[in-house]
Amino acid sequence: MTGNGHEDAAIGDDFVDADRGLIARLQPGQVRNEQGRVVWDTEAYAFLDQDCPDTAHPGLWRQSRLCAKQGLYEVTEGIYQVRGLDLSNMTLVEGDQGVLVIDPLISAETARAGLELYRSHRGDRPVSGVLYSHSHVDHFGGVGGVTEGNVPILAPKWFMENAASENVYTGPAMARRGLFHTGAHLSPGPRGQIGVGLGQASSTGTITLIAPNRDITRTGQEEVVDGVRIVFQMTPGTEAPAEMNFYFPEHRALCMAENATHNLHNLLTLRGAPVRDARAWARYLDEAVELFAYDSDVLFASHHWPTWDTDRIVRFLCEQRDLYAYLHDQTIRMMNQGMVGSEIAERIQMPPALERAWHTRGYHGSVSHNVKAIYQRYMGWFDGNPAHLWQHPPEDAARRYVECMGGIDEVVRKAGEYRAEGDLRFAATLLDHAVFSDPGHEGARAALVEVYEQLGFGSENGTWRNFYLQGAAELRHGKPETAMETSTGVTSALSLEQLFTSLGIRINGPKAWEEHFVIDWVFTDLNTTHRTTLSNGAFTTREKPRRGEPDLVVTLNKFRLLRLIAGKGTEGMAFAGDETLVDRLMGLLDLPDPVFAIVTP
Repeated sequence: MTGNGHEDAAIGDDFVDADRGLIARLQPGQVRNEQGRVVWDTEAYAFLDQDCPDTAHPGLWRQSRLCAKQGLYEVTEGIYQVRGLDLSNMTLVEGDQGVLVIDPLISAETARAGLELYRSHRGDRPVSGVLYSHSHVDHFGGVGGVTEGNVPILAPKWFMENAASENVYTGPAMARRGLFHTGAHLSPGPRGQIGVGLGQASSTGTITLIAPNRDITRTGQEEVVDGVRIVFQMTPGTEAPAEMNFYFPEHRALCMAENATHNLHNLLTLRGAPVRDARAWARYLDEAVELFAYDSDVLFASHHWPTWDTDRIVRFLCEQRDLYAYLHDQTIRMMNQGMVGSEIAERIQMPPALERAWHTRGYHGSVSHNVKAIYQRYMGWFDGNPAHLWQHPPEDAARRYVECMGGIDEVVRKAGEYRAEGDLRFAATLLDHAVFSDPGHEGARAALVEVYEQLGFGSENGTWRNFYLQGAAELRHGKPETAMETSTGVTSALSLEQLFTSLGIRINGPKAWEEHFVIDWVFTDLNTTHRTTLSNGAFTTREKPRRGEPDLVVTLNKFRLLRLIAGKGTEGMAFAGDETLVDRLMGLLDLPDPVFAIVTP
């Protein structure tokens, strides 16, 4: 498994680094919830010890072998990591009285298991603080498994706003596409899910969130938690809208959050997210070199394995910096020569030194979709061609394409010719039109399944593989009956404004066109009033209204609002005015479809 022009020495370095500092593995390698359901299973990836089969790309197989290593590791004296027990790492920094937990995984169950593994070898230290490096769920979702929240909880400014945006507002849509992204419904194995490049998979336990009580707002800010001194670097707009790197001077240890990992990351995730700023990303990496790298003996992140020794740290960060800077600048250079995103993605050539480095490979992000993301960030969805300004949606376009090509049987036949010639990409395009034209056509579906599987087996990128193979699975067996969990356990940590925003997103606009009413919500536990107005199908909120009279005043607490949003009624609320308005409001809410169709109409 040494293909793709990489040097054997580089392979050795990664495997040595990934094993360095191992104290103990989790035994057995499964984590279960209170009902006994397995929410994480490291044993499912034992097949990766075999040689790479022809159903997987050697580069992705190698990366997955590295990511599958699990256990408690010493990073440096006083700093430990739990790796391989979730998509992300949990880092533990020992303080004067207890231990500071950094990024407590996705699920409370895996975080609890990781903490127990640490305590079984380092003593029963209390959790004395929590630090969220950024606003993605794999870096905060397990917090309920390590603390009840009565400790300092540090996070970058705007953490809660962005956590709400991705996990509540657009949670259902992102969760549906996230199923493809992570391959959550694919069975681990040589023909199924083998990893996502950034880690193996996402745990499926209880997602929790405790709001931060200490904001980090500027680069250079210093905080001391349980005697541990931390220096912060703000990096907004990089891997997450709210993210930060941080340095431990007494340990000469630098945490790069998710801004520098052992792969090319996403500038736009395939599950969906705001487009990230490659230019800012490169500049923050360069700033990290200047601020911290030359004073560091070890660099670690919230995914993958650490890098030791100052010279290697500087080289690693500089190559990561150059990776994002090159993608940004060359995309814009070619854009200004008249190329559109899809053309640039085909023509861009990466520098040989970056092609040779394992940590710049596209196991999770890819050059192709990152280039398109940069184009989208600057130019939007429209490429300037008037023919693309007002195109038919997929199902309507498919019927017309199939008609023009002589009917669905002819489309399937032509797709077979392209497949035989090795052009799987265009075969998939033709067969996709065939399926959207007639989703019941068994020949088209079967042919597309085979093409998707071939494309998946050949993908070096873990998320591309999962998308292809999940697409094939849904064409074979239909959509899943259950969705991935989205915001359960997160909503209770949201602000009132965020909760009302989540209601407004669900208003069925056309049904609400003729409605007009104002409700004041008086919260006895928070000593505040929020006014909501429904007019012209738009639901808006304002805190502490100063003029005008509502149609209804509802007196309640936050817990009662959470129950109302969850569909559990108005028990415990007091009303003054038209009591029917709350029921009318709730009757206007749409339920999201958590298993909407993707590979069929």
